[in-house]
Amino acid sequence: MPALLEVQHSMRQRLLVPGPPNADLLQEEVLAIYRNTVTSTLVYALRLSYPAVLRVVGAEFFEGAAHEFIAAHAPRSACLNDYGDRWPDFLAQFAPAATLPYLPDVGRLEWAINRALHAADAAGIDITRLASLGDAALPGVSFAVHPALSLLQLAFPADSIWRAVLDQDSAAMARIDLTSGPVQLLIERDAHGVQVRRLTAWAWEFTRSLAQGKPLHAALDETAAPEGDALNALLADHLSSGRFIDFSCTGEPKS
Repeated sequence: MPALLEVQHSMRQRLLVPGPPNADLLQEEVLAIYRNTVTSTLVYALRLSYPAVLRVVGAEFFEGAAHEFIAAHAPRSACLNDYGDRWPDFLAQFAPAATLPYLPDVGRLEWAINRALHAADAAGIDITRLASLGDAALPGVSFAVHPALSLLQLAFPADSIWRAVLDQDSAAMARIDLTSGPVQLLIERDAHGVQVRRLTAWAWEFTRSLAQGKPLHAALDETAAPEGDALNALLADHLSSGRFIDFSCTGEPKS
């Protein structure tokens, strides 16, 4: 007798992919009812997470691509908000979408927006705690980022495409230069909702280093920033905006 886990895996596969031609017809008819429900639910989840992609390609194309994606990528979680993280990479390999090379980048942006929308709430760092460390310890501080924050570097101006498509602004779409990339984006959720912000290359590199948990001195050393207080101002903006929620002093300060 197969183990329960084997039965569950087999049933999940049968709900996503029809059985072979010699399968029990009555069983297949029953499974087809459930399969249609499961597939429709997953297509709907993809539509909710990727509204701009949907508008770019149209409902018929989107649904056809979604069916192929679902057959190859079963849900890994019972939460529908978690389904579809591999959709942008699928689009990058999906031959019928090859004439829209920017489409995967729009998808990557939309997934980051979806992640920001559904991430847990978290309070920003208490600045007084950080200040109490003293100047000597600050270079060795490493930060933990807010769960809603993502950083993307994309080959195409996906943020401009995303806004123009959702606003149905054909004039804005016509002004977009697809060769103007790459773009560096910070995606976050604040009191007003999900925000998509462009960063300069140096600001993105500095922020990425901190988001990766590197100590402050390492992030400073790795960033080719302009002269002046630009890095200090950017760090202050991150802290005041609540983009970091905790810190540790595991990194060795630079002597």
